[in-house]
Amino acid sequence: MRNLLIKAFVGFAFLMLILALTLFLSAGSLSYWQAQVYLAVFALCTILITLYLVRYDQELLAGRVKAGPTAETQPTQRIIQGLANLLFIALFIVPGLDYRFGWSNIPPVLSLIANGFVALGFYVVFLVFRENTYTRGTIEVSTEQHVVTSGPYAVVRHPMYAGASILLIFTPIALGSWVALPLAVLLILVVVARLLDEEQFLRANLNGYPAYCQQVQHRLVPFVW
Repeated sequence: MRNLLIKAFVGFAFLMLILALTLFLSAGSLSYWQAQVYLAVFALCTILITLYLVRYDQELLAGRVKAGPTAETQPTQRIIQGLANLLFIALFIVPGLDYRFGWSNIPPVLSLIANGFVALGFYVVFLVFRENTYTRGTIEVSTEQHVVTSGPYAVVRHPMYAGASILLIFTPIALGSWVALPLAVLLILVVVARLLDEEQFLRANLNGYPAYCQQVQHRLVPFVW
């Protein structure tokens, strides 16, 4: 357990450091208040979810720690994850540049509301973690794994990606940047590509998944797609 906690803490600290450096260096100022608020919301939500996993599902936490392009077993997913990582970093560089050069004018209250939706996206992800202990950071199927159909999985087939999409689409607004919004859309499209590839894998390797797809027909957005 100690090694797992160390890995989780180091991973969290590294991510927050990268995000902070990316935002404030591109902005050229530590007075970028939208970044300060966003990082606080991001860190708080991540810490709360991690503490929950430490107490109730360390196996899932271990599976989430092992993530990224190099951890993927499928070549297609390595490419998708690599592209997602590049777009994710760009999603924080551009708002910082936007702050520096004043390209956008988003009312402060709108940025604060957007942070609320960022937290909502994290909450949806938390509901997924609480419902499905097989939610790994890589696409794989364990021998004891079964199809989860309850909770958010009764609404859409990929609720974690739905929560992540909420988080991503509101991130540029929370950071005060209209200019970065197309990057969020591109990143969500990459998420969709990962989702479709993952579905093919699960149909072929997870017993009961094709039947589940017939039961829950929408992948990402309830009543839409």
